[in-house]
Amino acid sequence: MDTTQTSPLLTRDATAEKISDAPGSLITLLADQPGLTCNTAEFEEGAAGAPVHFHTRATEFFFVTDGSLDVLVDDEIVTLGKGDFLAVPPGTKHAFAPAAGSTAQVLVGFTPGMERFDYYRLLGRVNAGEATVQDIKDSSPVYDNHYAESAVWSSRTR
Repeated sequence: MDTTQTSPLLTRDATAEKISDAPGSLITLLADQPGLTCNTAEFEEGAAGAPVHFHTRATEFFFVTDGSLDVLVDDEIVTLGKGDFLAVPPGTKHAFAPAAGSTAQVLVGFTPGMERFDYYRLLGRVNAGEATVQDIKDSSPVYDNHYAESAVWSSRTR
């Protein structure tokens, strides 16, 4: 698979697609190419964030631009603050949400990219009542988003 970008990509905030995927959560779509997928995620205090999952083909990375973000990495919760960066390799169980009492703004990326924007659009349709959680589960092989369980994450304080 060719993962080289052949031309510059510019996404302006004013024209970027924005998706509300859950209460208190807003995703802004930035880049969706074979080599890189990027978006921003803005979480209000108490937002649920992303459930426990893993990817088999992509590294997912997080760069916190404001607030604090709790990230499950295997069975440990790491709290990231403004300016912190974390890369989660393929096969590693993870989840993320704003830390207790905080909001969070995060740059989220995947490398290699894999045209994930339709996954985020699906989350938006579920949030709007136009699709089901089963549709998300059925899309796991397409978007390399595989759900898992974590007692550590389930017991964390929001």
